[in-house]
Amino acid sequence: MVKKLKQMADKQAGASNTLFDRALASSVKESAQQIWLAGMGAFSKAQEEGGKVFDALVKDGVNLQRKTQAAAEEKFGEVTNRMTNMAGDVGAKAGQHWDKLETIFEERVARSMKRLGVPSAKDMAALQQRIDALSAEVARLAKTGGATSKAGRSPKASVTPAKKASAARKTPAKRRTAAKKSAAASGA
Repeated sequence: MVKKLKQMADKQAGASNTLFDRALASSVKESAQQIWLAGMGAFSKAQEEGGKVFDALVKDGVNLQRKTQAAAEEKFGEVTNRMTNMAGDVGAKAGQHWDKLETIFEERVARSMKRLGVPSAKDMAALQQRIDALSAEVARLAKTGGATSKAGRSPKASVTPAKKASAARKTPAKRRTAAKKSAAASGA
């Protein structure tokens, strides 16, 4: 740029030798020179300051990133807490529904089992208690030698071998009569 201005000034100087023209050319030349030097100074300043400005921009970027990250983590924590609470509520409600379903199912199965005549757990427990009581009584009787009073004996136990032999000798008609008598006696 300076060379072009110099060439233009030289051409004009050659064309007109007036003092005014020379002064104008010299003034233009000096202005161009000053503009050039100002540009070079600005470039140099920008180069020096550019590193500082770049470092300042990096620091600002780091600060902004930290603030943004902290805000994002805070929001993420809030969302996580909400989701955890919501999941807990949904889980509790689902558990209640499952409990109701389980109760309904158990009741229906119990009714069906009762209709089929299958004893319930309560019936089985009562039966187990009776068995335990009877086992205890049998064990107690076994310890005492199994002796029972005559009132506790069954009618078949009171029949002696001699009575069996006499009954066998009787005629069929007598047997029927004796059987009727014993049936009448045991029924009365």
